[in-house]
Amino acid sequence: MLEIQAHLPVLVVVVPLIGGVLTSLMGRGALPWAWATLVTGATFALTLRLMATLLASGAPHISYEVGNWPRWWGIEYRVDLLNAFILLVVAGVGFITTIYAKESVADEIPRDRHNLFYTVWVLAICGLLGITVTGDAFNVYVLLEISSLTVYALIAMGKDRNRKALTASLRYLILGSVGASFILLGIGYLMMVTGTLNMEDMREQLLRTPDLDHHRTVLVAFAFLLVGLSLKMALYPLHMWLPKAYTYAPSAVTALLAATATKVAVYMSFRFLFGIFGPEFSFQRLPSHLILLAGACLGVVFSSLSAIRQQSVKRLLAYSSVGQIAYIVAGFSLANENGVAASIIHIFNHAVTKGGMFMAVGAVALRVGGTDLKHMRGLGRRMPLTMAALTVGGLGLVGFPLTAGFISKWYLIKGALDAGMWGLIAIVLLGSILALVYVWKIIEAVYFHEPEDPRARDATEAPIMMLVPMWTLIGLSLYFGVDANFTSDTALRAAKSLLGGAP
Repeated sequence: MLEIQAHLPVLVVVVPLIGGVLTSLMGRGALPWAWATLVTGATFALTLRLMATLLASGAPHISYEVGNWPRWWGIEYRVDLLNAFILLVVAGVGFITTIYAKESVADEIPRDRHNLFYTVWVLAICGLLGITVTGDAFNVYVLLEISSLTVYALIAMGKDRNRKALTASLRYLILGSVGASFILLGIGYLMMVTGTLNMEDMREQLLRTPDLDHHRTVLVAFAFLLVGLSLKMALYPLHMWLPKAYTYAPSAVTALLAATATKVAVYMSFRFLFGIFGPEFSFQRLPSHLILLAGACLGVVFSSLSAIRQQSVKRLLAYSSVGQIAYIVAGFSLANENGVAASIIHIFNHAVTKGGMFMAVGAVALRVGGTDLKHMRGLGRRMPLTMAALTVGGLGLVGFPLTAGFISKWYLIKGALDAGMWGLIAIVLLGSILALVYVWKIIEAVYFHEPEDPRARDATEAPIMMLVPMWTLIGLSLYFGVDANFTSDTALRAAKSLLGGAP
């Protein structure tokens, strides 16, 4: 047991990597899904154990040098409170959505491709976990490419339902490759200056670099990384890949992506902007916080207005995700304790809320065959548990008290008050009002109209294998809206570490 515990940081990547490859050998039927569930469940258990080990040790981080090579020329896996928390989110949501995927994938993906689907699915989760746990900048890029390529493939697999999934995947591939190229160039320029790829060493070397504010190579590296990360986060106006990707991907894929992919991109921003460059350089010496805040404020308003105009609920929630990402970016752009904590809390809160909502929409697609508002009319009586989950999740997006979304916005407003940003407080309140408008559109269709679609009239409740994962995530959004001690304490401690410049 002690031997396994010593290797926990690398096992959270190796287990899904090997498990994903073996999934391709599972043949047809339910075996690929069962194996993927086993692999993601084991990975989640490892992340839980890793978090417990870190908390029990009392150390600021756990370091694991791959192959016993010294970190300055080998690969180091480094786990602190922040990425242990993100690992829990990615692995936990990955496991829950894998359970959910059984019925949804059986309906949307041809049976002879299930082993391929679950192979790519597990490898996508592996890539996201790897990005989170590694302490090597180039390894971040390699694992980013693994996760990106698999996500492109997962989105394209929605082509059997709608051929537009192929163009959505292609658009994401093009913009994602542009973003990855900027990130790779930024890492390359940093290596030119520091002579290392280890994130902690990069930070130490940058601190020793004279006249850093006017160092052209460092400034170009920072600019490239800022653009690349903004693309990967889908920060407005670099978000154009996201709405179509979420809309036309298979339902289970949308739930997974909405809960994890952009959150890991935000985590990368924490590591580069706070961990390598440091908050003083990133947010005080340079005007990057103003650029990020501007994009975030515009994203909250214009993505919400776009959501209001949508008739497809998947597209509506996709535009909503752009706005929710904007809240996360606005928080860490404030570069104060409450603002950064708000971002970290909202990574978790939005993951469980939006993941559960997309699961509910996927259940509607299974029973009714569509996800437009017209397909949902009257389903409040025919699919009461599914529609209740969708409604509770919607209240979380608004920031209704006793939901997790309220906690996030509370900390964001506290951060804005600390920074004297009254305009941001107004944007947060306006965003909540606009969210109420588009959430009400769904509630009105579900509870105040009679069914128009013939399949909606005969619809029955979602299968239990979809309801349990759906309500697990929605239940978490309610629980952590009432008792937010764990998420708040973890986020505040992680925020203090980030603001101290620790990588």
